Amino acid sequence: VQLQASGGGLVQPGGSLRLSCVVSANIFSGGTLAWYRQTPGKQRELVATITTVNSANYVSAVKGRFTISRDNTKNTVNLQMDNLKSEDTAVYYCNAYGSGWRQYAFWGQGTQVTVSS
Repeated sequence: VQLQASGGGLVQPGGSLRLSCVVSANIFSGGTLAWYRQTPGKQRELVATITTVNSANYVSAVKGRFTISRDNTKNTVNLQMDNLKSEDTAVYYCNAYGSGWRQYAFWGQGTQVTVSS
């Protein structure tokens, strides 16, 4: 299983980052993919999902600022994050998406996003 997220970093409020995640073929082709995030002391939360036919959904906190996409030639799922806010600071993870996502055993290392002036 491969879930290798990258692209995080330190950015000022209002700035942008583009996250990318290489996903093993069995997960990528299996269905809907998603980005999640987690801050210390809090549960991991869903950020955005994208289906195999590129239908995307976002949580209200990021709608209009984040864009999820998938590259079927590279088995990657991406997250373009614009107009970042301090509350977007978190470790971001990619994974499959299903009703039982909270019980997924493997999450990869994630990538840290810090929004601060």
